[in-house]
Amino acid sequence: MTATLDHGALMDRIYRLQRRFGFYDATRKYYLLGRDRMLERLHVPAGGTVLEIGCGTGRNLVKAAQAYPHARFHGIDISGEMLAAAGSAVTRTRLHDRVRLARADAVTFDPQASFRTARDHGYDRIFISYAVSMIPQWRDALLRASQLLAPGGELHVVDFGDMAGLPSWTKHVIRTWLGWHHVKPRPDLFGVAAEIAALQGGTSEAASLHRGFSCIAIVRRPDGLAVKQPDAG
Repeated sequence: MTATLDHGALMDRIYRLQRRFGFYDATRKYYLLGRDRMLERLHVPAGGTVLEIGCGTGRNLVKAAQAYPHARFHGIDISGEMLAAAGSAVTRTRLHDRVRLARADAVTFDPQASFRTARDHGYDRIFISYAVSMIPQWRDALLRASQLLAPGGELHVVDFGDMAGLPSWTKHVIRTWLGWHHVKPRPDLFGVAAEIAALQGGTSEAASLHRGFSCIAIVRRPDGLAVKQPDAG
């Protein structure tokens, strides 16, 4: 619990001024590549339910809700500063009737506790945009997300890639800059996604974009299987 609180406080310190003065979304659009491609491929079914883990300022959540008007959305973030920005975005776009927000840790998130949803109901789609590289226990977060999928559900992740196709000096500069912001690319994301998909009896898909600068991983849960819940405690 202490680690969770410390990480939330760190995120608040990093983003407090950026979100209040509008720097976050204004700057991120130039290097958080692949987000819109991920949203386009969600293909949320009519009447579906969607969760964004690490919803930040609400930019992606709002775009997804506008793109899929017949679905309902939940967004969680560990940062109170980010949630405040997301709440403003939801209110400004008049989506509060279909989008709900809660402060929660991606590893221990309980939909019933945060949103009072039924325990046997899973999400049709879950997406994580450039948050895996900032979650210390990111493997556990992905596993937890897979356990929250409904039968036939999909987990979509977009984040920084292995940058294999970039010049060495470029990779060094980018990774140094990301480190200053407590961002750590996960070069083994594809492998972990495949392992988690296998645990759930499902399949995975991987795509490297922009010469490896960014990447998209998808975990698909098969139809007809009950949603697995983690052991109590």
